[in-house]
Amino acid sequence: MKVLIIGSGGREHAIAVSMAKSSRVDKLYCIPGNAGIAQIAECDPSIGVMEFDRITAYAGEHEIDLVFVAPDDPLAGGLVDELEEAGFRVFGPNKKAAILESSKAFSKDLMKKYNIPTAGYETFDNPENALAYLEKAEMPVVLKADGLALGKGVLICNTLEEARAGVREIMQDKHFGSAGDKLVVEEFLTGREVSVLAFVDGKTVIPMTSAQDHKRAGDGDQGPNTGGMGCFSPSPFYTGEVDAFCRRHIYQPTVDAMRAEGREFKGVIFFGLMLTPQGPKVLEYNARFGDPEAQVVLCRMKNDIMDVVDACIDSRLDEINLEFEDNAAVCVVLASEGYPVSYQKGFEITGLERFQEREEYYCFHAGTRADEEGRIVTNGGRVLGVTAKSATLQEARAKAYEAAEWISFGNKYMRRDIGRAIDEA
Repeated sequence: MKVLIIGSGGREHAIAVSMAKSSRVDKLYCIPGNAGIAQIAECDPSIGVMEFDRITAYAGEHEIDLVFVAPDDPLAGGLVDELEEAGFRVFGPNKKAAILESSKAFSKDLMKKYNIPTAGYETFDNPENALAYLEKAEMPVVLKADGLALGKGVLICNTLEEARAGVREIMQDKHFGSAGDKLVVEEFLTGREVSVLAFVDGKTVIPMTSAQDHKRAGDGDQGPNTGGMGCFSPSPFYTGEVDAFCRRHIYQPTVDAMRAEGREFKGVIFFGLMLTPQGPKVLEYNARFGDPEAQVVLCRMKNDIMDVVDACIDSRLDEINLEFEDNAAVCVVLASEGYPVSYQKGFEITGLERFQEREEYYCFHAGTRADEEGRIVTNGGRVLGVTAKSATLQEARAKAYEAAEWISFGNKYMRRDIGRAIDEA
């Protein structure tokens, strides 16, 4: 098969690495790709993920057998629909189903209607009404831009002053663009955060192994929200009891609810969970693999990824026995100093060759490109996802941080406490 992957980040590199291992994949393509993906796939950096006509034409010219749409924006925009209309086989939810992520208000209303456990909330499309509500609300509160905001449109406000400033930032100053046209105000939940990715075929849902992301830019969960600064899998807090509850009250009910709403979901649902004292509750849904969750989950999956992808598309996921290695993985993101606010790029990256022929080490590229001289240079806020596997989480973390030191580039920055929660388990 010829497979085309849409996207350019660490998630897409992890998907490409899994695809390259498949006995059923002959050739990989990626739009637009990055310097790491280009080592195992033919990339076309001249095409953007939202250029649907050009992507469809490219797929036709290269006689692509399957398109894997990985990022949120093209899913929300309906790339799957356009490709399917053109006759291509596609992995990922269509536009009607991708609303599960593209509208926080939709997903909250869905959970309320179908009794799926989540935080209490109110929705506003007028900043004055939001401010009036906050005057009487119990602090802290969580403010969420309704639309897609690159994983950054969530503000935790501890005081009324912070909440007022948050409304201004999201709804009036449009810090997240049109994503802030509507605002969700949520009660603040406490507990352990866990991410669970699940394959879905419209009816059947099969969860993958658990993971835990670190969203804040700085150590000790300080600083602004980012797309994710590191991750570990599995989460020691995601017990068999928690899994059984989530399968019964969250995973299957979500898939059933989407089908009941005429929005049959095929692809991957990311369940962002909070393990509260009252039980697990849904923080958010994503309509695709998480980043950097994909980096620690896919490298532990035993199945041929193409077998699972085909089963999702053909609604026969119940035939798949999804298996993961009995080990652990930790990913440490190497970022550009100043991310996610402002940062310089274009610095040469050295040390990448040290990952070759090392089975339990991975270096997933995110913001990288090859310059005119063929050197690999930084090209984004999150640059690389250095990932390691080992028998235990503690060992995997030690190996990931060891490998993070192999890499050098100007303004390199990383959190030093990824997986610290492991020690409390």
